[in-house]
Amino acid sequence: MDLFETQNIETARPMAETLRPTAMSQVLGLETVFSKNPWLKNLLNQKSRLTNLILWGPPGTGKTTFAKLLCREFSFEFLELNAIDTGAKKLKEVGAEARNRKLMYQKETLVFIDEIHRLNKSQQDVLLPFTEKGDIILVGATTEHPSYEINKALLSRSRVVIFESLSIKNLLILIDRAADLYQLKKEDVFTIEAAELLAKSSSGDGRQLINSCENILTLYELDKDSYDWPLSKEGLNKILQLPPSIYDKNGDQHYDTISAFIKSIRGSDPDAAIYYLAKMLDGGEDPVFIARRIVISASEDIGNADPNALSLAVAALEAVKAIGMPEAGINLAQAVTYLSCAPKSNSSYMAYKKALSFVREGGSYSVPLALKSAKTKLSKEVGYGKDYKYSHDGSKGYIKQQFLPDEIKDKVFYEPVSHGFEKRMIEYLEWLKK
Repeated sequence: MDLFETQNIETARPMAETLRPTAMSQVLGLETVFSKNPWLKNLLNQKSRLTNLILWGPPGTGKTTFAKLLCREFSFEFLELNAIDTGAKKLKEVGAEARNRKLMYQKETLVFIDEIHRLNKSQQDVLLPFTEKGDIILVGATTEHPSYEINKALLSRSRVVIFESLSIKNLLILIDRAADLYQLKKEDVFTIEAAELLAKSSSGDGRQLINSCENILTLYELDKDSYDWPLSKEGLNKILQLPPSIYDKNGDQHYDTISAFIKSIRGSDPDAAIYYLAKMLDGGEDPVFIARRIVISASEDIGNADPNALSLAVAALEAVKAIGMPEAGINLAQAVTYLSCAPKSNSSYMAYKKALSFVREGGSYSVPLALKSAKTKLSKEVGYGKDYKYSHDGSKGYIKQQFLPDEIKDKVFYEPVSHGFEKRMIEYLEWLKK
C-alpha cells in the first residue's frame, strides 16, 4: 500500500471517526464526569485497579471514546462488542480467551459492550463469573436506566458513571473542530445564530452534530455557489430540514420528562410544566397517560389546599378521551397551568401513607362498639350501635364522640397545612370543637 492509498482511506473515514479524541484531555464534557466522580479521576491518575463500569448517558456523549481511551491508559487488550450482534456463546468465548490471556501473558482484557441493556438476562448472567474472577474488566455503555435494564448481580459488581448531554459550549467547540478538518473557520460556514441553532438542534448529541457538519461542509466544498455563505438560520433549516426536538416516549426520556413535568407542577412553575407538556405531546406521548398523571398530582400535590384542582383534572382527562389530539392539548394546558398556580398541600396524601403504614405494621384494632353496624336483631342485642350519637343532632352538625379504636383514640394522621382551603378547614375544625 502506498502513501496515496493511505491518504484516500483516511479521507474516506466518517468525520465522527476522524474527530474521535486520542487523549482524555480532548474528550468534551469529561470535566463534568470527573467532577461528579472524583474517584474515577484518581483511579486514572494513580493507575489503580480498574473496576467494572457501566457508562450511562444519551447517545453521542463520549461513552465509547472514553472506553477506548481508558483501555489505552491502562495498556489493556481491547475487545469491543455490540449487544445486538452478541450471544451467550460469543460472550463465553470472549471470557475464556481473556482468562487464558491473563494466565499466559499476564495481560488484562477490557471488554466494551455497547448497548449492554440489549443483552437479555441469560446473556448478562454469562458475564458474571468472568467479572467475579477478574478474567475481564467489563465496561458497558447504555442509554437506558441501569437499574431497570441491567441485572442486579451484574450491577452490584460495577460502578455506574453518568455521561450528560453535551453543553452548547462544547457543541460549538465541535463545530470548530469540524471546520478545522476542512481548513476552514466556523465563521466561514455559519453565522453565529446558525451555529447556535445547529448546536441546540443536536440535543446534546455530539455524533449527530458532527454528521450534520459533515453534510454542510461537504456541500460548502462541492456546491459553494448554490447557497449564501455563511449560512443563516433559514439557510441551515433549508439544508438540514431540522427535526423537532427528540423525545423517545419508550426510553429514559419518557420517565425523566414526566418526572420533571410533575415536579414542575408541584413546584408551582407553570412555565416549566407547560414546556414539558409541549415536549411530551410533540414527541407523541399518550395524552391520556399525561392526563392521568395530572389527576394523581391534583390529589397528591394540591389536595385540599384547592379541592377544585381534582375536579378540573378529572374534567381534563374526560376531555382528552372525548376530543383527542391535537385539540386536547388545549384542555391539558388549562389543567396544567391551573394546578401549577394552585396552593399546594400533600397533607391528605401523607395522612393516607401514615395510616397505611400504621395498619400494615399491626395497627389493626376493633371498631368501637358504638360505630358497628346494628342492622340485625343479634347485633343490637350484643350492643352494636349502642351509645352512638347522630352528628346532625348537634347544634353545629357535630357532637363530640370517639371514632378511633380505644387503643389509638388520640392518634393523629391528618395534619392540614395553614394555607389554601386547608386553612379554612383548620378554622372550621377548631370552631366545631370549641
